[in-house]
Amino acid sequence: MNVILDLDGVIWLAEEPIPGSPEAVARLRRAGHRLLFLTNNSYPTVDTLVGKLRGMGVAVEAEEIATSAQSAVKLLEPGQTALVCAGPGVVDALQERGVRPIREGAADAVVVGFHREFDYQRLTAAFRAVHGGARLIGTNDDTTYPTPDGPVPGGGSILAAVAAAAGVEPTVAGKPYPPMADLVISRLGNVNDTVMIGDRPSTDGRMAELLGVPFLHVLSGVTVEPDPSAAVVALDLASLIAEDGRVPQKPAAQESA
Repeated sequence: MNVILDLDGVIWLAEEPIPGSPEAVARLRRAGHRLLFLTNNSYPTVDTLVGKLRGMGVAVEAEEIATSAQSAVKLLEPGQTALVCAGPGVVDALQERGVRPIREGAADAVVVGFHREFDYQRLTAAFRAVHGGARLIGTNDDTTYPTPDGPVPGGGSILAAVAAAAGVEPTVAGKPYPPMADLVISRLGNVNDTVMIGDRPSTDGRMAELLGVPFLHVLSGVTVEPDPSAAVVALDLASLIAEDGRVPQKPAAQESA
């Protein structure tokens, strides 16, 4: 089985691992499931995510991580120029794609993602580029980002500011939009035997719907109310994944019936 796992709110909250999640991933590994970690957080580079996961005891390879930064840069062609209103993950993905990242000036596109350095100067640079004809691409439109101390403004909040200033509708690349679905399929080949595990029905749940796979909702992140459309709801990843690595695709009462 293919198991797609969100990161923020499923594996960790900011810098803190969610108790039991690394062990649950290990159970999935032992059971032979194919894993893909899928994140809308475009700020960290893939190498940073690999190091963070391994530091928490989660075995992972770079090709098992797919980010909204990677899906965003697929919307651009090598040789183009992109003004970056985002973090290092976007810069890294652009360079791998052969797109030249810049900080100000005319560009083919403006790529907006989560970053804590956002200020009026960044907003003005992004606005001017879009006003001059650049395409506006958002890595995601999540308005909040989960932390151990509660939600903080997310990349979608920054994107909303740029879009409002420029008076345009952005193209959004991350979950739950088609560019991210295309990235998933390019990694997995097919999604015939796949589940999506996430904490946010508005992104993870809708991503599962777009892919045509069951959504397994864990309540350890942003959304603490069970999603009535989810195939399964659990408190966290540790309580969702059985000791033998089995992944439930319907409530326990139905499975035992």
